[in-house]
Amino acid sequence: MIEEGAKKSNVLWLGLPSGVRLAWHVWHDGAVYVVTGGGEQSLPGLAEVAAGRGEIKVVLRSKDNGAELVRFPAVAEVVDQAAAPEAVAALAKERLNARDAAGLTARWAEGSTVVRLVPRP
Repeated sequence: MIEEGAKKSNVLWLGLPSGVRLAWHVWHDGAVYVVTGGGEQSLPGLAEVAAGRGEIKVVLRSKDNGAELVRFPAVAEVVDQAAAPEAVAALAKERLNARDAAGLTARWAEGSTVVRLVPRP
């Protein structure tokens, strides 16, 4: 259910220390990936939670009517962008209206944090 919901919608809601935040994402290799900071979406506290491999709540909603599809806990972990080029490329492909599409991944490597959200059973 989580994979299906994540693939059908390009946004989700994250329960962060700063409150609930809407975020765009990509589903890749069994997990949700998001990017924050460095001119990308502001997800206050996510990088810190991920640095400690903490847990956050994730909510996926229907693209059609906004109804909640699934709510689940996920372990957040910082992605080594150089070691996970396929995941970063998948995330970059979903980035709409990037100001510098050609240099997007290089900009992320310099100033953004890519986070992997692994659903907990």
